[in-house]
Amino acid sequence: MSSTRVLILGVLLDGPMHGYEVRRRLELWGADHWANVAFGSIYHGLAKMADEGLLTIVDKGRGGKTVYEITDDGRLEFQRHLLSHWREIKPIVDPFQVALTFMDRLSPTDLANAMEARIAQLRMSIEMTERAIGGKAGYGAARHIDECLRLNIRHLRAQLEWAEEALGKVRNGELP
Repeated sequence: MSSTRVLILGVLLDGPMHGYEVRRRLELWGADHWANVAFGSIYHGLAKMADEGLLTIVDKGRGGKTVYEITDDGRLEFQRHLLSHWREIKPIVDPFQVALTFMDRLSPTDLANAMEARIAQLRMSIEMTERAIGGKAGYGAARHIDECLRLNIRHLRAQLEWAEEALGKVRNGELP
C-alpha cells in the first residue's frame, strides 16, 4: 500500500472529510516533502478506496464535494500498513544518487560548482525546515508532526556534511 493511501486513511480516522479537507490536512503536515504525496492523486485514491470498501461515501455534497468516511475494513488496513511502515526499512529513493553515480562525467570545475550549489541549497532547506518547526501547531497540526521535520533536518544535515567533505576531495583531486 502506498504512503499516500495510508495517509488518507489516517486522516480520515479523525472523521468524515471531502478530498479538499484531506489535501489541506496533508499540506499542513508538509507531507509533500517527506512522503512523496502527489496531491492530485488524493481524489483518485479516495474514489478507489471507496470502491475497495475501505471508505464509504456519506455525502455527495454540492459542487462535487464528496464526503468520505473510513470503514472498519479501512481501519484494519490502516493499522496493518501503519505497523508495517514502522517495522520495515526501505531504501530512500533520491534522484541525487543518480547524479552522484555519474560525477565522473563532469569536469572538475563543473562538479565543484554543482556541489557548491547543492551545499547552498541544503543549507537553505535546513534553515527553512527549522523555521517551520512549531509553526504547524498554530494551524492545528499535532505536536508530533514536527518530528517529521526534525527527521528531515537530520537527513539534510547528513547530506550537507557528506557534500562538504566530498567537495574537499574534488578540490584535492581525490574525486572522482
